[in-house]
Amino acid sequence: MTTDKSRSISFYILTALMLFQGLSGIYGGSALVLDPSGEMLGLPISLLEGTPFESYLIPGVILLLVLGLFPLVVAYGLAWGTSWAWTGAVLVSIALIIWIGVEIVLIGYQSEPPLQLFYGSLGIALLILTLLPSNQYDLN
Repeated sequence: MTTDKSRSISFYILTALMLFQGLSGIYGGSALVLDPSGEMLGLPISLLEGTPFESYLIPGVILLLVLGLFPLVVAYGLAWGTSWAWTGAVLVSIALIIWIGVEIVLIGYQSEPPLQLFYGSLGIALLILTLLPSNQYDLN
């Protein structure tokens, strides 16, 4: 744990965005697990045509765990200055970028609503914030 109380603004932004990603992933993943048809989120099942998935259940479980629960654990680690938080933040960032990239490959780019653009940008922002030298210092 870090004992230094003078953390950078970018560190707090990183922690807040990680918390946001976690809560967002919990919401979306839970909705897809509870309703694998996608109707709860307004996702037509037709989006899955040509993908390995017949329903949104498996993507929902991945979203819930990898991009929901894991970022919340990492946000906790960031807040408490644990030694593993930096690695976790890098992994969440990369996972989110990969998630959006694979989604675009499988179902195509969906501009309305612009969720792919938003979350792809969030993944890049998380990675940049995590790699800032001031945040690497804060997390070690």
